[in-house]
Amino acid sequence: MAQRVCPWWLGYLLACPLRRFAQDPAKLLAPYVREGMTVLEAGPGMGFFTLDLARLVGPSGRVVAVDIQARMIASLKRRAARAGLLERLDARLASASSLGVADLVGAVDFWLLFAVVHELPAVETFFAELAQALKPGAGLLLVEPVGHVKPAQFEAELQAAAKAGFVVADRPSIRRSRAALLLKKVGASVRG
Repeated sequence: MAQRVCPWWLGYLLACPLRRFAQDPAKLLAPYVREGMTVLEAGPGMGFFTLDLARLVGPSGRVVAVDIQARMIASLKRRAARAGLLERLDARLASASSLGVADLVGAVDFWLLFAVVHELPAVETFFAELAQALKPGAGLLLVEPVGHVKPAQFEAELQAAAKAGFVVADRPSIRRSRAALLLKKVGASVRG
């Protein structure tokens, strides 16, 4: 499967405030994110979900946002600064082969993957890296757009996650999306 990465300029459309009518980040994420948490978001784009994550973790929490596009990270930082949330944000540029989160082994409470996994060339490797960063029992919300990801592909993503030590805890209903809340098994060994 060829790697498909959302063009940086599309980030402006994805960060549009009108999108909140269909997918309100605060309402969608509030059941999973609490003050003081360390939250990771892969593929944050220009921060549609990131800014609300930063509000939810509060001043004692932190959001680590990882993207492979420098323009997305730069725009995200500008938006976070304007919102007064930059001090809660650790925005990182990832490589094509690694998220660059080795310093976070066992430190992450929650991970958001919103419309990003279908763009990855090595899904099993990606989930293995996620599993290393997450605390045992930590949550991972996997959401894929129905227009890009067919049911069989979503199930393949869930199988890759299971190989990395995740179990499906819930299938939340998110408009125009396929979604699953995954939990990292306690005591699961991670193969890289």
